[in-house]
Amino acid sequence: MKQTNWHVITGAPCAGKTAVIRELECRRYMVVHEVARAYIDAELGMGKDLTQIKADLPGFERHILMTKVGIEAELDPAVVIFLDRAVPDSIAYYQQAGLDPAGPFDCSRTFRYKEIFIFERIGFKTDEVRSEDDRIAAELDRLLDAAYRKLGYCPVRVPLMPVDARVEFILKRV
Repeated sequence: MKQTNWHVITGAPCAGKTAVIRELECRRYMVVHEVARAYIDAELGMGKDLTQIKADLPGFERHILMTKVGIEAELDPAVVIFLDRAVPDSIAYYQQAGLDPAGPFDCSRTFRYKEIFIFERIGFKTDEVRSEDDRIAAELDRLLDAAYRKLGYCPVRVPLMPVDARVEFILKRV
């Protein structure tokens, strides 16, 4: 595994990750936005609905995984970067979907992240991109934590706080 200076911002859907990533970006930190959200937004823009986008769930999850793998392969390991989800997140999503997580586990052994930040959940809100509900979000929270731990990480839990406070919490540990 190649050591990096990358910091993963992860957690269940609707945990406030995107707001923190945007704030880090405003503060001129390098960030990588969430692959799945960008893909779904693009597909929605072409007139598809969420059911059509995720009709082939194994194919969808494989596409997201391989896109993350490709993006991370192009990043400089020496640069401090904040990732809105990373390759190991696919382990949890594969498991939640009932898919074999062997592929995501193998792909997760290429790079070693500097720190993993798992956001505590806030009230779940649905939108046109989310297919999960509160029960699935709770399951994903547990699966994400377990996946990163199985890979040898000790994730830092980011408590519920305003965005600026969460950013400061993270930056004090970077």
